[in-house]
Amino acid sequence: MSMENRGGEQVSRSVAISKQWTLFLCLCCFCSGMFFTNRIWTMPESKGVTRTTAVEAEVLKLVSEGCDPKFDGVKRVPKEIFQEVSKTQHAIKTLDKTISNLEMELAAAKAAQESILSGSPTSETASEKDSSGRRKYFMVIGINTAFSSRKRRDSVRATWMPQGEKLRKLESEKGIVVRFVIGHGATLGGILDRSIEAEDQKHGDILRLDHVEGYLELSAKTKKYFATAVSLWDAEYYVKVDDDVHVNIATLGATLARHRKKPRVYIGCMKSGPVLAQRGVRYHEPEYWKFGETGNKYFRHATGQLYAISKDLASYISVNQHVLHKYANEDVSLGSWFIGLDVRHIDDRRLCCGTMPDCEWKAQAGNVCVASFDWTCSGICKSVDRIKDVHHRCGEGADAIWKSAF
Repeated sequence: MSMENRGGEQVSRSVAISKQWTLFLCLCCFCSGMFFTNRIWTMPESKGVTRTTAVEAEVLKLVSEGCDPKFDGVKRVPKEIFQEVSKTQHAIKTLDKTISNLEMELAAAKAAQESILSGSPTSETASEKDSSGRRKYFMVIGINTAFSSRKRRDSVRATWMPQGEKLRKLESEKGIVVRFVIGHGATLGGILDRSIEAEDQKHGDILRLDHVEGYLELSAKTKKYFATAVSLWDAEYYVKVDDDVHVNIATLGATLARHRKKPRVYIGCMKSGPVLAQRGVRYHEPEYWKFGETGNKYFRHATGQLYAISKDLASYISVNQHVLHKYANEDVSLGSWFIGLDVRHIDDRRLCCGTMPDCEWKAQAGNVCVASFDWTCSGICKSVDRIKDVHHRCGEGADAIWKSAF
């Protein structure tokens, strides 16, 4: 029994001690928690971050609206000054355009002077002349051709190009010059040159260029054509067309006449085809890397089957022909020569109608096409055999040109 009492005392004492220690440990843990919470969770001041109070926000709003009392003594720029600056900028742009126009006129005057000094032929019998005594023409149509294209030339003569007395009447009465354009062979005076000379003596409708013929030299031939045409004829427009394209001359003249008061006109069917980097394909561009990444497209330019430019642009080409870069494709080259100039690009889809039934339906509807060809052939497919049929179905009529006034 004594053992039990002793045991009971020991048990009660140990329980009492355990409660005291438990209470003490809890108190220590609470204090430690408070200490560490204050140390760890105190938010540091963020460097570079400013807090805006409601009062400061109101001040910032007043400043943004120009109502800050601290800036009452500072002079503000009146709106009139900003308007004057805007007017000055507009005047500068206008002056730039004026300078560009003067440069074009200077180029035209220089080309005219060079042609007079070189003794270029002029039509003194014409009644309409400028101050220099040169006959004024409305347009010059240059038909690009080659030595091997005699049948094409004959098919054009038999359809849309007047011949003989009518060709001379077209020049004298309507101010329209039409010529086949060709250079010379690799050997001057060779059999190719002699055959062209004999053909010109018969028809009198060929313009010879100081240029060596070759398909890869079309860009150079285009430059030489415009330079030569400007020196021979003082016209408002200069047209280039291929010898496998059908043209309605009266409709072409009416189309160009609508833009005659506009400076620096570039008219055609504007396109932007892919730059072909692969060798061996048609229209391959050796300088493809100049146009950016592979797969890029050219800048907008008129398709090469037919396009027209005004006198100031033709004169620009004539004066600067020695520094104008030539690309592989002549239509791309022409478009590149006008980049950076204040040129009016006029996209007229009547200059690139398809052959039958496209041009025929449009002719029946009274919307006669300027030019007709097949896109798949870059001209009329088998033009020698088909151009008569195209002329019959899509032509404007034999009397259209004589009834027209430009």
